[in-house]
Amino acid sequence: MTKIIDTFGIKVFNDARMKERLSPSTYEQLHQTIKKGTELNKEIAKEVANAMKDWAIENGATHFTHWFHPLSGATAEKHESFVSTGGGGAITLEFSPNNLVRGEADASSFPSGGLRDTFEARGYTAWDPTSYAFIKDGILCIPTIFCSYSGEALDHKTPLLRSMEALNTQAMRILHLFGNEDVDHVKATAGAEQEYFLVDKKYFDQREDLKLTGRTLFGAMPPKGQEMNDHYYGSIKTGVQDFMKDLNEELWALGIQAKTEHNEVAPSQHELANNFLTVNVSADQNNLTMEIMKKVAKKHGLECLLHEKPFANINGSGKHNNWSLKTDTGINLLDPGDTPKDNAQFLIFLTAIIKAVDEYQDLIRISVSSAGNDYRLGGHEAPPAIISVFLGDELTTIFDSIINDTAYASNKSSIQIGVHTIPPFPKDNTDRNRTSPFAFTGNKFEFRMPGSSASIATPNTILNAVIAQELREFADELEKADDLNKAIHDLIIRTLNAHKRIIFNGNGYDASWIKEAERRGLSNYSSTPEALAHYLDEKNVSVLIDNNVLSETEMYSRYEIYLEKYYKTINIEALTMIDILRKDILPALIRYENELLSVICEKKEASLYSEESYETAICKTIEYHKKKICADIADIEERLCSSKSSSAQEKAFFYHDEILPLMEELRDHTDELEKICGRSCWPMPTYYELLFGVE
Repeated sequence: MTKIIDTFGIKVFNDARMKERLSPSTYEQLHQTIKKGTELNKEIAKEVANAMKDWAIENGATHFTHWFHPLSGATAEKHESFVSTGGGGAITLEFSPNNLVRGEADASSFPSGGLRDTFEARGYTAWDPTSYAFIKDGILCIPTIFCSYSGEALDHKTPLLRSMEALNTQAMRILHLFGNEDVDHVKATAGAEQEYFLVDKKYFDQREDLKLTGRTLFGAMPPKGQEMNDHYYGSIKTGVQDFMKDLNEELWALGIQAKTEHNEVAPSQHELANNFLTVNVSADQNNLTMEIMKKVAKKHGLECLLHEKPFANINGSGKHNNWSLKTDTGINLLDPGDTPKDNAQFLIFLTAIIKAVDEYQDLIRISVSSAGNDYRLGGHEAPPAIISVFLGDELTTIFDSIINDTAYASNKSSIQIGVHTIPPFPKDNTDRNRTSPFAFTGNKFEFRMPGSSASIATPNTILNAVIAQELREFADELEKADDLNKAIHDLIIRTLNAHKRIIFNGNGYDASWIKEAERRGLSNYSSTPEALAHYLDEKNVSVLIDNNVLSETEMYSRYEIYLEKYYKTINIEALTMIDILRKDILPALIRYENELLSVICEKKEASLYSEESYETAICKTIEYHKKKICADIADIEERLCSSKSSSAQEKAFFYHDEILPLMEELRDHTDELEKICGRSCWPMPTYYELLFGVE
């Protein structure tokens, strides 16, 4: 415990170090920017830069970088040395205020959705002082936003920061109606639960599909999978525990509050959860966590897989985004209190969220769309692609009593175990619903749809924006009311009656829910192209523009980027499949056939041959599947060459409708061959080795 206390945050230029190294006036100004979101005073940048540089050099840093999150999906950094040449060959160590506040990156080399041409290269990074600088691998990393020369956002963070401002503005209007004059600002908070797989690196290195695409494009199920449910919360293997120990120490040194760790449902699958932080800081820390996980895994001879579905027929990995609202005075606005029926402020915020999720269910679905996540959503291992809200019995009963104007009797109770040595303990006001995409869990909402590899910045940006819009409309109405209590009562009833269709407390995996959701008029977009087709719907464009989250130009560029990433992902996977088949699997099958044919020849010479022999049957089966595989390869290549798709949307639907089904056929035939091919001949590690090879 002492070691954790001594080392936690030692690589972070946090509040304590600012207070220690900055003058009182500079510290106070910077502190107010971080705490309240006030505009940064550029006059203090010189002192902050010098203090940050001195601290970084004292801790072994030789370079600095502006660390940002481009739309390519990975973090980005360009290292610059502190070294500056002086007279007579001497050097000095410099870090100017301009180095801190602004950097430059090649904006044409990152995804821009047509915003930047190749010859228009200049882009800027700008310091986000609300997220602490840190040292990683001897580099001072300064969290920043990333924009084009003309000011358009080219990253995940800029829209997130804008959405936070929009949400704060509208939430404050509601709080002032309730007389909360002591509150200065409201911030959305998030805590990410990160799922991931660990596999032995020696097996990973033998799988071209894992190295190029992050998932296995082929692989037959071993005799045992996850059906015994014995891995979930099971005893953690020694090698994995060693990895987790080192991971925790690295994360803690970077000030990342890694809180829980455990085995997940699938073999070799695990989860790490962080504490709640302001959403932009939480997004930064989750991106950093994914980066550190992969680095630490390699040190232990492992590979960390963050793809949403690295193994077919085995649970994939998601990222549960726990979202809430908190005031600077420490009040959680989604805490219902002991008597939620009488907590009008809580009910207003909850009602606004319900309305937002219903009206913008398509935009929320879009925020988690990707080629990888399509394999999870609706697959009875993750929430369905249908957006709904789980409230639990108590809150649903409260809303029913409000709508119907009936008496409400609290059903709060204790859990009685029936063992005398274990006293009763209080029962939470909601159960947990793992099949719900958006579930209320006591004082927050758990958004369970984001994929494992995704940044949580985008879903949080959308949640902030659409909820800000509803709070804006609520405030516009309530601020004009003569009788505030009556206006609140009427607003809640009217809103719930209009949007109660989105509330569903049942089993989201049940096939009947699909029919019921359709009856209610809820959307069900099972694929990324289907969902993205609604990204530029008028109401979606309006909500993001009106709340200054994205401009129309930025929305169009993101639309192109999302579609392009989708079809390029599938294109790479299809070409990888063909490459593996031609260079590895088909040659291996030929070798195996030759072995079988040698046995058949020997049997014929010994007059032991039979048309019904095992060897003959296997050879016929191999030939059948080989013929199908070759036909599918030719079909894929012909379609790719002859495709007339021009727009990004057409290409996305082309790959979804025409290429993916052929890839599935290829996989089916290949996996059948794996089941009959001799182990010594199969050219790559199998699921058995990948899933059960870590000790």
